[in-house]
Amino acid sequence: MRKFKVVGKSVPKVDALALAQGKPLFTDDIELRGMLHAKILWSPHAHARIKNIDTSKAEALPGVHAVLCYKNVPRVIHTTAGQGWPEPSPYDIVMFDNKVRYVGDRVAAVAAETEEIAERALELIKVEYEPLPAVFDPERAMDKGAPVIHDEPDCKYIIPVFYDPKHNHCAHIDLEVGDFEQGIKEADFVVECKFKTHHEQHCSLEPHTCICYFDPAGRLIIRTSNQVPFHVRRIVAQCLQVPERMIRVIKPRIGGGFGGKQEVLIEEVCAMLAMLTKRPVRLAYTREEEFVSARVRHPMVMWAKTGVKKDGTITAIQLKVLSNAGAYGAHAMTVMNNTCAKALPLFRCKNIKWVADAVYTNLLPGGAYRGYGVTQAAFPMGVMMDEMAEAIGMDPVDFWKLNTIKEGETSPIFKALSETGRGVEMIVESCSLPECIDKGAEVFGWREKRERYKKQSKGPIKHGIGMCCLVQGGTVPLIDMASAYAKMNDDGSFNLLIGATDLGTGADTVLSQIFAETLDIPVEDVIVYPSDTDLTPFDKGAYASGTTYLSGMAVLRTAEKIREQILGVAADILGEPKEGLRIENKGVVSGKSGKRVEFSQIIKRALYGKDQFQIGATASEFSRLPPQSFAAHFAEVAVDTETGQVKVLSYVAAVDCGTAVNPKLAEGQAEGAILNGISYALTEEFIFDDRGRVLNPSFTDYKIFSAPDIPKITTILVPSYEPTGPYGAKTVGEVNINGPLPAISNAIYNAVGIRLYETPFTPERVLNALKEKRKSKIKQR
Repeated sequence: MRKFKVVGKSVPKVDALALAQGKPLFTDDIELRGMLHAKILWSPHAHARIKNIDTSKAEALPGVHAVLCYKNVPRVIHTTAGQGWPEPSPYDIVMFDNKVRYVGDRVAAVAAETEEIAERALELIKVEYEPLPAVFDPERAMDKGAPVIHDEPDCKYIIPVFYDPKHNHCAHIDLEVGDFEQGIKEADFVVECKFKTHHEQHCSLEPHTCICYFDPAGRLIIRTSNQVPFHVRRIVAQCLQVPERMIRVIKPRIGGGFGGKQEVLIEEVCAMLAMLTKRPVRLAYTREEEFVSARVRHPMVMWAKTGVKKDGTITAIQLKVLSNAGAYGAHAMTVMNNTCAKALPLFRCKNIKWVADAVYTNLLPGGAYRGYGVTQAAFPMGVMMDEMAEAIGMDPVDFWKLNTIKEGETSPIFKALSETGRGVEMIVESCSLPECIDKGAEVFGWREKRERYKKQSKGPIKHGIGMCCLVQGGTVPLIDMASAYAKMNDDGSFNLLIGATDLGTGADTVLSQIFAETLDIPVEDVIVYPSDTDLTPFDKGAYASGTTYLSGMAVLRTAEKIREQILGVAADILGEPKEGLRIENKGVVSGKSGKRVEFSQIIKRALYGKDQFQIGATASEFSRLPPQSFAAHFAEVAVDTETGQVKVLSYVAAVDCGTAVNPKLAEGQAEGAILNGISYALTEEFIFDDRGRVLNPSFTDYKIFSAPDIPKITTILVPSYEPTGPYGAKTVGEVNINGPLPAISNAIYNAVGIRLYETPFTPERVLNALKEKRKSKIKQR
């Protein structure tokens, strides 16, 4: 009888105690003898050519050991996107260039004895710029005569896709399934709107940090806060023009990533400085540098058009997308693709048309961000669903239930497109979205509140409710893979080496639970070793919500192989056939005789008895299909019609993540994503001047939600069973960030009768919309 049933249990995180005690777990928690400190000189111009740069005074400053710029660094065109090779992002950046493309672009770097000396050296670098015309509006980026941001001859994709940098055109894809125009003709109502979403910073507590040094064998060690260590090794080797075998990347504990650390932003600069000085080098962004020189969520302009019949049947969907890639194109095509590939399969519609473009501008470069394109697309689609439901007089809850994909169904989008362009035909094998809608509506009190708020109270505060449904496919099919290795120790415990990257999500704990469940051992008997490119097997890294699902399957396969080895040795000890034995409570029991042998006895027999061998195994898992996670979100808001302030009073999310391996961690992931999404919807906003400079690069002026702002959030985990995932698990990390924009927008409309099509929903936008509504009423009279 199994004793250690750990999957489905909220066991404590394996690193919880060390974190609570403030143990040195993070990248910056070490101090190496002779370590130098690096600083980077940033461009003050949005677009300029560097006519000359004089670093002589900086180099002569006592305590300065190296200065880098375009004059003394090899020009190696590459991408900073931490994606699998061949990367589906343009090679459009070099370590240092003689042209800068946004305010905050790299110009030079210094390594010195102290940060203060490095900063003084930056002041001594003299740069002669030739300012160039800039373009900040993505809708003007491809205009005739627009400034060409990437005029260098060597920028390119290394995969066969559309690319026209001479017209600032970074990516383009379009597709049509069915006949959109015919679908519009069949509709009783047609809804058409334009939407805009804005920049967003990741705001990880730990900034980008890297320490590089050399081991006694002369190999470069990169200790970095990064989500994709194996991609870091590949891209840094490319930039430094050294063999990958000469580089080792170690990923310590990460203080948050959210996609921002799926980028090779600082590692190659830190490594180059270490190579030149032969000294350890530390490079860490300040908070201001995170805002002006890291990566952001891609802002988008979207045009949606839908058709619906009076009976609630959606006859046509069209989504046109214009994505602002910013100054460089990392992740531009794949984020753009996800506005269709991972968002539109939610809808039961035969006629879908999607046209998407990504363009360069002289603003902050976009990058990976939790939700990865689906967040942007969920906004217009969620609002359009609300508008269609209103047009035909149907409750949004009923309309969503009628028009969303069910278990056993497929979508033509699956076959037509994936994140990287290649689609895969598939059937949805697990989906509890109908139950999510029902349970979420019940807990939220949807019907009662909808009836109550039909009659608003007197006074400036008005209340409203809104809802939406969501989907997010996990992993990148036919691209992503994960691996694990484990071995048994003398006492029957196990070392589990995983290439997967825990960002603070609890991945190490969840993977330990999957391993422990398979071998019926306590989680405490699993010693986890996180990403280290020398020691752990390959893993694509932490992105696309793939860790529990894909890395979990690799861990499961590894444990299954070890189980067979354990049973084989036990059979030899007991003198019985392996088929009659079972693993139970850190030992093996005979189903026939009832005899038992402990794991500690089994491993000693394997290591010291006849036919000696190490009990251990490795296994890999390849993503063939993207498992679909679903959610239904419900928001209640109060809108102050005098100030324009919007306050979220309560928020309910019913989530289908398959089997929740660790329910508390799954709830934490869901609630963290929801809060991230509410903050994005209401307060987070970059403010630029007319030269493209960020005016609010700090938490003082860039408002993110903190503890006092948190509304009442209720998360309901609605189980389903994903047959392709470990113990029925699938993804949970991203889908819930996609709900607040449409749910809150719909709730604001329900409260005060204004539709907000541009984010964030600031008091100014609310007041302006209310003013326009009043003007419209006056005109009608």
